[in-house]
Amino acid sequence: MNKEACLSAYFSKPSQTMKTDLPKNLKRVLVVDDEEAFTKMVKRNLERDLKYMVKCVNRSVETIRVAREFMPDIIFLDVVMPEADGGDIALQLRSDRKLKHIPIIFVSAMVSKRESPNGVYSSGGDLFLAKPTNTATLMQCIETHTASEG
Repeated sequence: MNKEACLSAYFSKPSQTMKTDLPKNLKRVLVVDDEEAFTKMVKRNLERDLKYMVKCVNRSVETIRVAREFMPDIIFLDVVMPEADGGDIALQLRSDRKLKHIPIIFVSAMVSKRESPNGVYSSGGDLFLAKPTNTATLMQCIETHTASEG
C-alpha cells in the first residue's frame, strides 16, 4: 500500500477504516497533556511519516483507562495538569501490572532548553523533555526509548 492510500485509509471515518489497512510495525505513542493544541500538533506531526500511531489524552484522569486500552510503546506525560498532575499519573502507571514496563517521558515547560540541549533531561531517574519541543526530538526520543522492544 502506498503512502497516500495508507493516509487516506487511516484518516477516513472509523467505520470505513479496517485495522488491517494500517502498517503493522507502527510504534504506539500516548500523549497526555491538557493543552489540546499541543497534543493535536504532536499527533499530526508524528503520524505524518507513518511510523507512529498516536493517541491523545487531554484529561489526566483518563490516562490509565486509555493506556490500558491502547497499550502504548511510550508515553509522553505533561507534568502540570488540572485534576491530577503528571507525577501522580506516573505513579499509577508504574504500579499497574500491565503498564509499568512502558517508558514515560515527562514533558514540561519547567525544563529549560539549557537543561536539556540534546532533547531529554534526566533527574532522579525520570526523563524530562523541554516544552515546546520539535518533531525530530520527539522521534529521536521514541526511537531511543523503545529500541529494546524491537
